[in-house]
Amino acid sequence: MSSRRSSFRRKEKPAFQRFKDHCRHFTAFMFSNVGIILLVTFYTIGGAFIFQAIEIFEYERLRSEKPHRFIERNVSGECLTRIWELTAENISFFDHKAYRKRVNDVLLEYQRAIVKKQLKGPDVEQWSFSGAFLYSLTVITTIGYGNITPHSEWGKLATILYAIIGMPLFLLYLSNIGDVLAKSFKWIYSKVCLCRICPGVAKRRIIRERRKMRHLARALQMHHMEGGGGSSSYSSSSSTTNSNSNSSSSTDYTKSSYHSSSIVDVAYSGSDSDIEREIRGSTDEITVPLTVCIFVMVGYILWGALLFGRWEDWNYLDGSYFCLISLSSIGFGDLVPGDRVITADRDKVEVSFILCAVYLLLGMAVIAMCFNLMQEEVVHNIRAIKRGFKACFRCRSS
Repeated sequence: MSSRRSSFRRKEKPAFQRFKDHCRHFTAFMFSNVGIILLVTFYTIGGAFIFQAIEIFEYERLRSEKPHRFIERNVSGECLTRIWELTAENISFFDHKAYRKRVNDVLLEYQRAIVKKQLKGPDVEQWSFSGAFLYSLTVITTIGYGNITPHSEWGKLATILYAIIGMPLFLLYLSNIGDVLAKSFKWIYSKVCLCRICPGVAKRRIIRERRKMRHLARALQMHHMEGGGGSSSYSSSSSTTNSNSNSSSSTDYTKSSYHSSSIVDVAYSGSDSDIEREIRGSTDEITVPLTVCIFVMVGYILWGALLFGRWEDWNYLDGSYFCLISLSSIGFGDLVPGDRVITADRDKVEVSFILCAVYLLLGMAVIAMCFNLMQEEVVHNIRAIKRGFKACFRCRSS
């Protein structure tokens, strides 16, 4: 008895096999819906720490090795000095055309130096944690504002490796989360909008479908009646050798007439209880209209415009423009989250900045959800048009 129990006793797996099972379960969890959100979040936070450390370290190293590169030029003073020297050389203004040309060249060089300094921005202040997090987020989302860029070689190399891994990871995030949001939104739309708020929409849709089935059943009855009459006249004038074929055709006619009569019965059984039962049974297969998807996207963009208008002192048009450019991953860079979001303090993180990052991550998933729902609606309409064309050609051929 004991030997039998020991034979049925489950053998313990070796340590390497258990390690492989744990790794498999951990990988499956990380690429699930919850795991992919955590993976993208921690990947972005880790990238922010990496870029911040690299750029600050390289800045301090270059500042200690080559301090002359970090001496700020007095561009305005140099421009005024050169103009004064040109004026002193041509005090009599004998050749005023040449003098004017030289002064214009000096002013043009001054403008270029100011623009270059403004575009370059501060070397290390932009690499606070908020700025580094925004940079890593714009890299994996392919927005790429361009207001924060790495200046060191190691920073550029880290950006290449970070983008190679982060971009496919973010695409996986959009695919999974967009699919989950699409299914959730379809369920909410079918249960709330069609059954609770406006139940007449689903009821009218069911009545239209039953009316189509009724017309189709009548057409089938007329077609089979004409075929049956022709076959009966033909059978009365034919010889006894064709009796088997006539009997088989009459049998087929009987079956088809019975099928059409059953369709008519289903089409005419239009009681409220049957319609409500059919509505509840078909809510999972419903498609969301294009107008609802567009309304969701426009509403999300306007909500973001309101938030960024409060954080950045933008007007409503600039906020809407920034949200659309960011969520569509165009990222011109003319409007970016600025002084209210990215602070000069390297360790300070504002709540508004966290909400900005959450808005971008969630917003791109919402856009992916709306695209999935719109694709399903377009495919459903194309299939309906295809079935309509087939029915028309079938009626003409008959």
